[in-house]
Amino acid sequence: MVRLVTGGTGFIGRHLLRLLARREGTTYVLVRAASRERLETLVESIGAGDRLKPVQGDVTAAALGLAAADQVRLKGADIYHLAAVYDLEASEVDNQRANVDGTRHVVELAEKVGARVHHMSSIAVAGSRWKGKFTEEMFAEGQVLEHPYYRTKYDAEKIVRESSAPFRIYRPGLVIGSSETGEADRIDGPYYAFKLIQRLRNAVPPWVPLVGFEGGQLNIVPVDFVARALDSIGHRDGLDGMTFHLTDPAAQSLGDVTNEFCRAAHAPQFTLRVDSRATAMLPKEATAMLEHWKVAQTLKRRLLEGVRIPEEAIRFASSRARFTSEKAQAALEGTGVSCPPLHTYAWKVWDYWERHMDPEVPTERNLRNALQDRVVVVTGASSGIGRATAQLLAGHGARVVLVSRTREKLDALKQEIERAGGTAFVYPADLSDLDACDSMIKQVLHDHGHVDILINNAGRSIRRSIEASYDRFHDFQRTMQLNYFGAVKLLLAVLPSMRKRRSGHVINISSIGVQAFPPRFGAYVASKSALAALSRCIAPEVVDDGVAITNIHMPLVRTPMIAPTGMYKNFPTSSPEEAAEMVASAILTRQPEISTRLGKVGESINTVAPGLLQFVMTGAYHLFPDTAPKDGQSAERPPEEEISVEAATMAYLMRGIHF
Repeated sequence: MVRLVTGGTGFIGRHLLRLLARREGTTYVLVRAASRERLETLVESIGAGDRLKPVQGDVTAAALGLAAADQVRLKGADIYHLAAVYDLEASEVDNQRANVDGTRHVVELAEKVGARVHHMSSIAVAGSRWKGKFTEEMFAEGQVLEHPYYRTKYDAEKIVRESSAPFRIYRPGLVIGSSETGEADRIDGPYYAFKLIQRLRNAVPPWVPLVGFEGGQLNIVPVDFVARALDSIGHRDGLDGMTFHLTDPAAQSLGDVTNEFCRAAHAPQFTLRVDSRATAMLPKEATAMLEHWKVAQTLKRRLLEGVRIPEEAIRFASSRARFTSEKAQAALEGTGVSCPPLHTYAWKVWDYWERHMDPEVPTERNLRNALQDRVVVVTGASSGIGRATAQLLAGHGARVVLVSRTREKLDALKQEIERAGGTAFVYPADLSDLDACDSMIKQVLHDHGHVDILINNAGRSIRRSIEASYDRFHDFQRTMQLNYFGAVKLLLAVLPSMRKRRSGHVINISSIGVQAFPPRFGAYVASKSALAALSRCIAPEVVDDGVAITNIHMPLVRTPMIAPTGMYKNFPTSSPEEAAEMVASAILTRQPEISTRLGKVGESINTVAPGLLQFVMTGAYHLFPDTAPKDGQSAERPPEEEISVEAATMAYLMRGIHF
């Protein structure tokens, strides 16, 4: 028996090849030149090189781009056509080329060589507005096909139905990870809800009942079931011309499916669920206003983007269609192949997603996707947090622009980055000199065209009580000059091009002091608070232009900036590398704020009971000594002085706060 598989390196294809490798005969796998190495690796892992043979071609080419000799080998073959776009966010052009043109070329080849076509269609041919049963006999029912994916899957199936070649059509439900391992390779279907579930889990205790929507029937199936069903039905006789729904005969509602994954994630569940049809009770004028009210639509879009849910996925999830599968079940009778209940494998799917697919986890792949060839400006790059951040980002493909006062240190860092295979550029500048700051950023924009990510890290910290500052107004001036005005100068310079390109990210390295207000840091905290407040004010103005602004409230980090305070040698501190990981997390999540748990506690206490926070900080003021003068001449408090047991206890209890 001879077979040809298109889309063999795809999600379903990889599972199908493992099954076909166990059967008699030869299976040729269509592969483009760019994917040949990946296919050969897969075949090697299966250990079936004698039965799985790559054949070079492309579904977008006539006759699949196959050589004449390869076409001869496929006389009377079974062609399993899996190659397609399975993405609600793909463009109409991509959908047309892969789904429609690709299927047409497969059918033309099948008619030429006398092959049978096993066409992988989708329940999407019913559209998202069909109500009631959609059976395996149904196809052209006048359904609404507004989205390119639905329309092209319908058109592709129509080409197969109207061909002269024998065919079998398979319509799987929403295909998710394996019921055996949870493994998947893309995010769609129920995966769109996973980020929302994760954030609810992190914000709300699991015993709190939530209010949600019941929704329509969400017919999801694991990829291993789809592959086994395709393999089994494809090798049974007498089934040509039939369509098979590879769906779950016991499909659950959107609400029940969501709760299954909430249980798997140990998240709160949607105990109280409202049927979406309840909106019919609202006055038509009210629903029409919400549909056309620009503010409501903007907020809806921002909410969906925040949890990474495409708007089309919401429409599909509210579908009232029910897909029967009598023919598929009859064809699978006696094979031992059936769709497993969701509750038996939901935890595997969740676990795999959270470990391997969550786009906000700082994995090698996620960071590479976010940073490859991006122009990233890092100020204060010669040491501490800036240096560690520049090394981390350059190591994942970023084109890092290094900024600080000292060229020699920047040159040394540039060489280190380049030895490790990264790319870096040196732009020395004193950012407290606003003219130098302006000149530097203009040169960067001229040389690189734009800035993708600006990391305002350069800063000056002064630890001095107000009593020791009565005659030191310049402390407040120079701290504000660098920490605030220098950062604002850069921010104002890069925002126009970011907004024009509809892509950009500004990250401000702030401080936990902005949340806890420690004594002796008035000048420093005021400057950092000013930048954080400005960022929070302008973020709503630029977010719809694709620009994010993040404030990172860093805990105490062991850098040269804290070295003059001798007692910090006895404090628990974070490393610059740990701080750089917080920056990487900010790049992936694009959240307005990144902070430690202790910082959030301090912020909450200040809101709920500001007197309590002041009481604690008053005790800290009397417990910790002033910083010794730089010349070290103070006999009472030399730089190397050990702190008291009480002070050490507070430092460890309130880890990360500057005192």
